[in-house]
Amino acid sequence: MKIGILSQFPQLYSTQRLVAACEARGHEAVVINTLNCYMNINSIKPSIHYEGEELVGFDAIIPRIHASVTFYGCAVVRQFEMMGVFVANDSISIARSRDKLRALQLLSRKGIGMPITGFANKPNDIPDLINMVGGAPLVIKLLEGTQGIGVVLAETKTAAESVIEAFLGLKANILVQEYIKESNGSDIRCFVVGDKVVASMKRQGPEGDFSL
Repeated sequence: MKIGILSQFPQLYSTQRLVAACEARGHEAVVINTLNCYMNINSIKPSIHYEGEELVGFDAIIPRIHASVTFYGCAVVRQFEMMGVFVANDSISIARSRDKLRALQLLSRKGIGMPITGFANKPNDIPDLINMVGGAPLVIKLLEGTQGIGVVLAETKTAAESVIEAFLGLKANILVQEYIKESNGSDIRCFVVGDKVVASMKRQGPEGDFSL
């Protein structure tokens, strides 16, 4: 099989491990910089071009779309889907995973346990918003933040009100979440295929940190 790996950073360990795993099984692996792809969108023969040539002959694509290029990356993945190429993670799944609010709503709809989460738009919603998630201490997250960036632990109601007002004053979209003290700065990430957990890992924050 000819497998394309969409990655801006071919030197990353995770990208190199994917290449090695493909080659160990006798497949051809090609790393493709997502941002260097450009698309011909038409109803007869949609195509993707890369560095002056059309990308052809791929049996499967493994997307490694960086959070900073989610919009363009999903467009490239959609184009491969339109061309009939199998993709390991489809564009809808990637977009949903990058939208914290949408992901939480989907988990909620399926009855998956998670911290109580609030989302609001107007400053006069703040007192009820804080009470809705169980009061302080609570966690405030930027909706567009990743890897712990834009996450604040507000230990008092006054601090929570100040931080929320500041974020909303900057027109930032935020989530307000129940603080799970029992986690002790750790969480468990599960990899699910279909309806089965196939692997998991525990992430432990540094001393004094809290669960993200």
